[in-house]
Amino acid sequence: MQRVSPIWRIIASKARCFSAVAPTSKKLHQPEIPCDFLKWGSVGFCRTSRFATGFNPLQPKPLDSIVDVHRLKDRYPEDIASVWDDYHIGRGHIGASMKAKLYHLLEHRASECRYFVIPLWRGRGYTTMFVQVQTPHMLFTGLEDYKARGTQAAPYFTVSFYTEFAESKDLVLIRGDVVFTSKLTDEEAKWLLETAQSFYLNDARYKLVERFNRETRDFEFKDVLQVLDMPIL
Repeated sequence: MQRVSPIWRIIASKARCFSAVAPTSKKLHQPEIPCDFLKWGSVGFCRTSRFATGFNPLQPKPLDSIVDVHRLKDRYPEDIASVWDDYHIGRGHIGASMKAKLYHLLEHRASECRYFVIPLWRGRGYTTMFVQVQTPHMLFTGLEDYKARGTQAAPYFTVSFYTEFAESKDLVLIRGDVVFTSKLTDEEAKWLLETAQSFYLNDARYKLVERFNRETRDFEFKDVLQVLDMPIL
């Protein structure tokens, strides 16, 4: 039996303050921290050994099974990033890249503050997404979906970071897979990835991530809405 983290009890009590959400949105209910997703719908991934938390990480496809690493190793970082982006256009995946220095900052901060919540605006309201960062993976799933399905809930969107060119090119390649297109569009997934990165890489925004993980009783969801210029409904 999983132990329910007190973090969700506290957040849930705060979330009741935002129950007056527009009809197209759902109330913010906070389930226990997901630590073991049992079903993965993303082709090309397989389950591997467990992390200390019990979460089953994803083993991404090797980079050389996606692109010709040998041919890219002599290219400029800008060219590699361009080839990577172009490769993913129209293939049902999201391709992006980042500087190695920023990835290492993300990696360090995620090791200390693994979880966060991000509102995804839709029409006249928002759906709250739960984010789990355990590099080289980043996972997004809906809080309501996890509340309904528990550990059977699968992520809507998975992200993998490839560090093969980090040392030689100061470049980390990013691949995103929308697992359930009925839950999330490519544009929404891209926005979630960029927004999650901003909360971990921007010093001011990261304070909210720290508060969510370390000082949960002081965390206010409305602060996230304000940072993202979303109305408090």
